[in-house]
Amino acid sequence: MLKRVAHVLIRTYQLTLSSLVGRMCRHLPTCSHYTDEAIQIHGFWAGGWMGLARVCRCRPGGTAGFDPVPLQLPRDADWRMPWRYGQWRGPLRCEAAPPDPR
Repeated sequence: MLKRVAHVLIRTYQLTLSSLVGRMCRHLPTCSHYTDEAIQIHGFWAGGWMGLARVCRCRPGGTAGFDPVPLQLPRDADWRMPWRYGQWRGPLRCEAAPPDPR
């Protein structure tokens, strides 16, 4: 239920306010797409914190470039310490793609 509500709110932002503010996201995918995908993959609590961390990195002097949603949560992540879900600063940690079985 919370995932669906979050998706509708993010989509509403994308279709209304995003075009007024301007599309200046420094990352690919955009911060709103990242947050939506993180919530769909990891749930409202963990995905929401991951999205908040991503928005905080999208600032002057912050990170930029390709930054996909991690497929697994960080090892030290815990619901009682939600700030550990996101990567708040520093160089991006992109996971390597799994090897092709062919």
